[in-house]
Amino acid sequence: MAAASTAIKVVLLDIEGTVCPISFVKDVLFPYALKVLPETLRTQWDSPNFAKYRDAFPPEYSSSKDALEAHVKDLVARDVKVSYLKSLQGYLWAEGYASGEIKAPLFPDVPAKFAAWHEKGLKIMIYSSGSVPAQKLLFKHTNAEPSDLTSLISDWFDTVNAGLKMETGSYEKIAGSHPEFKANEFLFLSDVVKEVDAAIQAGMRSIVVQRPGNAPLSAEALERLQTIETFDSLDDDLNVRA
Repeated sequence: MAAASTAIKVVLLDIEGTVCPISFVKDVLFPYALKVLPETLRTQWDSPNFAKYRDAFPPEYSSSKDALEAHVKDLVARDVKVSYLKSLQGYLWAEGYASGEIKAPLFPDVPAKFAAWHEKGLKIMIYSSGSVPAQKLLFKHTNAEPSDLTSLISDWFDTVNAGLKMETGSYEKIAGSHPEFKANEFLFLSDVVKEVDAAIQAGMRSIVVQRPGNAPLSAEALERLQTIETFDSLDDDLNVRA
């Protein structure tokens, strides 16, 4: 595939399976939230800080500790991505990050690339199904040195402020929120083919990231789309190295 002629000015990034392993979310973050939820409900149910997360749940669940806990467990078991669950999980994870019990394991190439892209003047933005507060927690507490990478990231998007990740309109909304850049000056990196397709339909460049632990790609996707296994496979102009 020929190199793109328009210079990339924004790198828009997915999180799970792109900058850190999918297993981190499923095997560390989700279980941690479930582990601390009962104690949080017991000790914070009536606290003003917790009330906004509790009251975001439908009334049939927000009126009872047991009902809310059971509903959270059901949503997590079914991998349902709803905004009120994501917000609560972010609140629960905050304590784990602050205590050092949780640290985001970035892939080895990620911190150096973030620094290089930022130094070059590229804008780094995040778009994840996880809430923006949860995204900021993750990038503030990483295994990199220094641990906090939030100063390198210029904007944050989730399913609340942008929309669902497999919908073209979400990428159009993200591009439209930064009129200083054209859509084709965005490069979106994700492990999910349908997200990559949606970004391309919105006028962005997009590449599928194949990380260890990700689901294998179909032969059709491998034939049709550009793929990389590491950010080091991108040259200085953000094209895939030959």
